[in-house]
Amino acid sequence: MNEPGSLLAQPLKAPPAGRALVFAGLFVLGAVIGAAGSLVQAGWFPGGLLLALAGEAGLCLGGARAVGSRGGAVAPAAGWMLAVILLTASRPEGDFLFGAGTGSYLFLLGGMATAVICATLGQRRQPGGDAVRLGK
Repeated sequence: MNEPGSLLAQPLKAPPAGRALVFAGLFVLGAVIGAAGSLVQAGWFPGGLLLALAGEAGLCLGGARAVGSRGGAVAPAAGWMLAVILLTASRPEGDFLFGAGTGSYLFLLGGMATAVICATLGQRRQPGGDAVRLGK
């Protein structure tokens, strides 16, 4: 079953339809967490910022664990980033959601760093069976 060579050299396997729906759901949840975090981080400055970043980290790590791959962390991170980027743009009327303050910059940079950390810590493929364990 295992083919020799690098993971990049192996043929791609199409995910089942259920798995694609899970990724789409995680993407939407990431966008919702990004929009909610944008509102909460400025309202309750120190606690709201930490709550928003903890919500993103929990969703990304939970998605990686639920799917069993790093893609489960990347999908909500992409949704979060899309929502936050769209909310940073000012409207023609001059309205905007993010002010030029320390909290907004910490939310943007901290959220991106959280997404990268969670995608890096995502589940890796582990070989199965007793024969691959040391000492057996």
